[in-house]
Amino acid sequence: METFLHTDTCPIRDILSRLGDKWSLLVLTTLSANGVMRFSDVHKTIGDVSQRMLTVTLRSLEADGLVHRKIYPEVPPRVEYSLTESGKDLMPYLENLVGWALKNADDIVKKRNEAEK
Repeated sequence: METFLHTDTCPIRDILSRLGDKWSLLVLTTLSANGVMRFSDVHKTIGDVSQRMLTVTLRSLEADGLVHRKIYPEVPPRVEYSLTESGKDLMPYLENLVGWALKNADDIVKKRNEAEK
């Protein structure tokens, strides 16, 4: 494992902070589970994300090369989102993290409740 040195531009810190935000993991896992999706379908599937935040998240993931956006020249325009190859390569790691969270969720919630007392 490499040693981490503090620098002003740490690519690992930057990437992990992007993936660790509130919505990115949900968007990536939603697209992984469902394949190609329209914006409204992603929004309905996640549920409690605002349209603005979903737009920002999708654009950020697109800029990072994890999500592909395809625009169809129709009226009204149709836009579909899918994972890129890089996004698909990332998914086994995220699935392991989600699996760990599901496996440990009850214990974590219990310990949080005990700490609040």
